[in-house]
Amino acid sequence: MVKENARHLIEYMIMMFTMIWVTLIASLNWEDQCLVVVRIIHIQEDVELDDHDPRPDPQTETRSVSFYVPRDDEFSEVKRASFITKTADSVLHALIPSLQTSLIDSNLGFPLFSDIDDLYYQGIAIPKLKNQGLLQRVVKAVSDAKEDLIKFDTPAMFDKDKFSWIRDEEFSRQTLAGVNPYSIKLVREWPLKSALDPDVYGPAESAITKELVEQEIKGFMTLDEALEQKKIFIIDYHDLLLPYVRKVRQIEGTTLYGSRALFFLTPDCTLKPLAIELTRPQMDEKPQWKQVFTPGLEATGCWLWRFAKAHFLAHDSGFHELVSHWLRTHCATEPYVIATNRQLSAMHPIYKLLHPHLRYTMEINALARQVLISADGIIETSFSTRSYSMELSSVAYDQLWRFDKEGLPADLINRGIAVEDPTAPHGLKLLIEDYPFANDGLILWDILKQWIADFVNFYYKDASMVQSDTELQAWWTEIRIRGHEDKKDEPWWPLLNTPEDLIGIITTIAWVASAHHSAVNFGQYALAGYFPNRPTIARTNMPCEDPTREGWNKFLDKPESELLICFPSQIQATLVMAILDVLSHHSPDEEYIGKHMEAAWGEEPAIKEAFGRFSARLKELEKIIDAKNADSSLKNRGGAGVVPYELLKPFSAAGVTGKGVPYSISI
Repeated sequence: MVKENARHLIEYMIMMFTMIWVTLIASLNWEDQCLVVVRIIHIQEDVELDDHDPRPDPQTETRSVSFYVPRDDEFSEVKRASFITKTADSVLHALIPSLQTSLIDSNLGFPLFSDIDDLYYQGIAIPKLKNQGLLQRVVKAVSDAKEDLIKFDTPAMFDKDKFSWIRDEEFSRQTLAGVNPYSIKLVREWPLKSALDPDVYGPAESAITKELVEQEIKGFMTLDEALEQKKIFIIDYHDLLLPYVRKVRQIEGTTLYGSRALFFLTPDCTLKPLAIELTRPQMDEKPQWKQVFTPGLEATGCWLWRFAKAHFLAHDSGFHELVSHWLRTHCATEPYVIATNRQLSAMHPIYKLLHPHLRYTMEINALARQVLISADGIIETSFSTRSYSMELSSVAYDQLWRFDKEGLPADLINRGIAVEDPTAPHGLKLLIEDYPFANDGLILWDILKQWIADFVNFYYKDASMVQSDTELQAWWTEIRIRGHEDKKDEPWWPLLNTPEDLIGIITTIAWVASAHHSAVNFGQYALAGYFPNRPTIARTNMPCEDPTREGWNKFLDKPESELLICFPSQIQATLVMAILDVLSHHSPDEEYIGKHMEAAWGEEPAIKEAFGRFSARLKELEKIIDAKNADSSLKNRGGAGVVPYELLKPFSAAGVTGKGVPYSISI
């Protein structure tokens, strides 16, 4: 009764409050009216009470529809208005046609490639829908205010060359200048071999043989010479995915393999794809199945290669979203946010330095937990690992994540892409000289590190000042012991004893929150908005895996149709496209590194001067990147119909631009 009375009182107050504001906001411009309405909605959500306890057992827990975010980590009013508006405008591109499709067949794919093109050219009709749940406000607004057709924006890659996704050169180029530049690594041991238990998963030896590789690189060198000269590179998801193959294949409408792709570094610094290996472990009384696919000239081999690329790219898309993106940026940053707010006072210099790098991350992560990584969310319904996606992310954290390898130089060395060289720029020599992400990233890393060094050295003159700062030491202890408790005893955690230690730690945190996140996030719609280039799921097995006569004949008769069936369904594709559009979007009030100085930094003339140098170097980086993209000798950066690499250009306009490095993970 008390709860019911409280609800009636609150509803009455909101009604009266709204009536007053309707009169007041009539004189405001459209943008200000949006801000007021958004704020009223936000207040209403905050005070909403539950009419009843839905739990059958008071001792049990139920999932909340929202996640608590501290007030000082919430979006600004402008960002909240922009995010809600963009989400409504974009998600409706997918949700409405997806709901229409689901009434017929939730597994329906695209019959023709021209049907995919129509998502951009002709649009999709909006059906008459009942407003439900969280869609009620959004669906009604669009149904009342928009036309009957909704179109997706044309992704940059599709706009420049709609057929580039077919080319092997573009497939290889995007490993260095795409949205997931963090997976490629040097082959250090040969032959390739799995570390998994052969009694469980089958023979550990790879089917990629020396003879096969030399057939692909003939005219260049032998395999032994290529290994010695560090010319063979790999993206290897074999051991990470293979334990999930049997589990995932029990889910209707999807399949999975352990996979790896091998590349050769040619004299012009481009990568030549050599082979893709797909493996099914021994399961269901069947022996292990594995096969190697190579770029072919004859028709059947060529089409099998395209299928193999689709499967591998689906795996790469999942790893990118679950590990390179979610785990290594959004997820790993949360302990930094929490420890900084718990252990450092707002007056502490390191709090002032870190604050812009940690702003809004808790809020965007809360939203991700509601719709992206939640049970039956976008990831679980539309990506290869389906309901095992977050488990896979946790396994990757256990096996792969190390704080001391999260900074760019350490990451490149760890992957064998670079070696330490005091005579080289940035102290590193890149084995792949034309590696756009690494080339631009190392310049940005140095600029960021110098700014942080100037800041830290102003406040900490010697080691004793670092060691005696109890807040600072408690902060670093909480990050290690509480924030990453599963790894608290690892020997690789950096010590925090000197100003140099502090500079390294802060630079790594700032890099992850700014440049790392930007590199894996803001190019998503440009390069994956046309999903054949980066499908998120492969729904059917390879045509040559235990084929039936009927299935094999279908493949031989119409391989294009079979590939379209393998690609994501209409629901899966449009949902992902809409989400990628949202994630790739810069809000009007985006806070880019070095663009505007924080008020707290201007209190000391020395810090203000250091920020001026920081900002000037970032503006110079923009010119450097433009010049590199105009250099025709750098084939991984541009060319006819190629989207230039701009993801680490510091500044950007609002919208989907494929460039811009905000301070923090705010989308």
